[in-house]
Amino acid sequence: MHRFNEADAGAAEEALLACCGSHRWALRLTAHRPYPDIESLLAAASEASYDLRPADLTEALADESWMPQPLLGMRAPGSQAAHTALRAAHAAYEARFGHVFVVCLEGVAPEEMLDTVLSSIRTRLANDPDEERLIASDELRRIALTRLEHLVATHPETAAR
Repeated sequence: MHRFNEADAGAAEEALLACCGSHRWALRLTAHRPYPDIESLLAAASEASYDLRPADLTEALADESWMPQPLLGMRAPGSQAAHTALRAAHAAYEARFGHVFVVCLEGVAPEEMLDTVLSSIRTRLANDPDEERLIASDELRRIALTRLEHLVATHPETAAR
């Protein structure tokens, strides 16, 4: 925490953007430093996530699509047919909602990830766009908190570059 709190604003913002791609979110958390402990930082991050404007959410979701990673769930063990179905579901989701599918998989066992992601996409494809933006926003908040906790607790040197 100390290194994060003491980092210059640009380095702190850059580290936070790796957790959530909203500049407004990252600036808000940077501006409110120092945080006494990880719990305070996570609480502030959660509150800032709830305050994202539609444009901030769009920015954060767009940032997720640029992350250099395979489609969510594609690294999970499973049959070729299941992976083909997952690719098709991701494509259908992006075509319907205009952004990548996000879901927090914290605590999901690797052997359950493919089924969990596929099931979640299929369920959420039935949502109307406004309802889905709310769900995507909450999932993005959960993902950002997980990333932030990992960044500060496990890799404090990256939070202070």
